[in-house]
Formats: sequence, C-alpha cells, structure tokens
Amino acid sequence: MDGDVFGELGNSAQVDSRLLQVFQKSLLQAQDILNQNRLLINEINQNQESKMPDNLSRNVGLIRELNSNIRRVVDLYADLSNSFTKSREASSEGDSSGTLKSDGKVNQKRIRSS
Repeated sequence: MDGDVFGELGNSAQVDSRLLQVFQKSLLQAQDILNQNRLLINEINQNQESKMPDNLSRNVGLIRELNSNIRRVVDLYADLSNSFTKSREASSEGDSSGTLKSDGKVNQKRIRSS
C-alpha cells in the first residue's frame, strides 16, 4: 500500500478516518481488477471455443495477465489484512483488560498494584 497509515497520524479519529479511506481505496482497486478478470475469462473462453489458432495463442498472454491480476488482488487483500491488524493493535494498546491475538485467542494482561 501507500505507506504506514499509523506513522502519519496522531489521534484516533484521524487514524479511523484514514484507515477507512485506505480500506475503501483498496477494496475499489480489488473490485476493478476482479471486474477486469471477469472480462479476461470471458475472452479466454470465447477464444477457446473458437479453436482458431490465433485466438488460442492469444490466450497465453491473456492467462498471464489474469495470473498477474490475481497476484495483485492477493497483495491488496494482504495489505488490507495487515492494516486491519495494525489498527486493532493500535486501538487496544491502552486497554489493560486483554487483547485479541491474531490467532483469535485473548491475551490477558495483569494489572499489578503498587
């Protein structure tokens, strides 16, 4: 993604707003790529059904483009996941009652009295 969302912003409201913007941007990018993939798949299928040598050889490039697009979508979702994890960690830093670890288990913190 475009950088660390949390390094640039100070307060929680700004982080939440910026995080939502980043999520929305990434999800829109992923949706655009998935729409493009749908068109590629349709063209690949048409070329396959035509059985014309030129169309079949064109499929090689189309399939490569499709694979590249799939990698891009996976990267976008991975970045979204990382951003979400960072936001959850940042929002729970001051919480002494416990935090949710990435494996879904609660990490209880003990408060020591002086």
